[in-house]
Amino acid sequence: MNNHKEYEHPQNTEGLFVFEDNPLLRAGLKMSHLRMLVMIEEHGQVSAAAAAMNMTQPAASRMLSEMEAIAKSPLCRRASRGVVLTKFGEALAKRARTILLELREASRELNQMKSGSGGSVYIGAVTAPAISLVVPAIRRAMDTYPGIEINVQVESSNILARELLAARHDFIIGRIPDDLDPSLFSIHEIGIERACLIVREGHPLLSRKPVALKDLSAYDWVFQPPGALLRRTMEDVFLAHGVAMPRNIINTPSVVLTLALVCNTNAIAPIALDMAEFVAAQQAQIGKTRVLPTEFDLNVKPYSIITTKGRVLPPSARLLYDLVLEESRKLTTEVQFASTSPAQSFVA
Repeated sequence: MNNHKEYEHPQNTEGLFVFEDNPLLRAGLKMSHLRMLVMIEEHGQVSAAAAAMNMTQPAASRMLSEMEAIAKSPLCRRASRGVVLTKFGEALAKRARTILLELREASRELNQMKSGSGGSVYIGAVTAPAISLVVPAIRRAMDTYPGIEINVQVESSNILARELLAARHDFIIGRIPDDLDPSLFSIHEIGIERACLIVREGHPLLSRKPVALKDLSAYDWVFQPPGALLRRTMEDVFLAHGVAMPRNIINTPSVVLTLALVCNTNAIAPIALDMAEFVAAQQAQIGKTRVLPTEFDLNVKPYSIITTKGRVLPPSARLLYDLVLEESRKLTTEVQFASTSPAQSFVA
């Protein structure tokens, strides 16, 4: 008689229950639905969301209808310029971002395990801290964390904040745009941005020190696109002093084109002081720019190191985050020391 008994291992059915009994999944909710909802929230238009996902607008509209049928609630409503999410849509979109972010992190972790690398980091920064904070932090990170891969995007805060919400960056260094909800982010103010005006070497205005604002309107100007923070700052200076804005303006987001125009014409351009000093130190023709001393300061809004609220940074991103914070403290000390000197200050 065989008394041998086979014992089955007890199964943990709790997780299984969560997924099998989830009404949204049973009703057919897919990852593509979640991506579409996030894209609609991000772009504010079904057509733009469709383009971002490489599909036609009718297909995107059908997908939206599917989601509303699955959720048994309206997720969007028409607005004057496209669509906005309802309270149901906002709730689902918030969870969708978290799910998509976790999948992205899982993919990164698996790829790092396969390659044996030190991890990858995705960050964004506006121009000034990209030069003064990110570059020295990267130099230290490469020594501390062999094999680390660092991806850096230098752009305006308007673009970077949206890239962060779309989980394309681990963190950014910039500012929260006025049209985004600050509660979506964790913000740590870390620095001031010094700005200045630059002109070419030998510019007629360099013979006048310092230059009054009324002397500048007659010249051509190279500005960032309308709405950019540094441009708004300069416009506010003109308005506050009752001086007319320049008549001849060239708009471009390109720093390289800005420098090329300044070097080859009598145009004036406002840029970050860190960038101006970096360029002026170069030996090439593009380095033949000079900071124009003025009777006024350019007070630029402080920038912050920003993450998506509730997100836990992977180790490699945490390392670079901490290094940027350390560099910001060093820079703050240097700026405070410089502000006590008799030289003219462009400190914001």
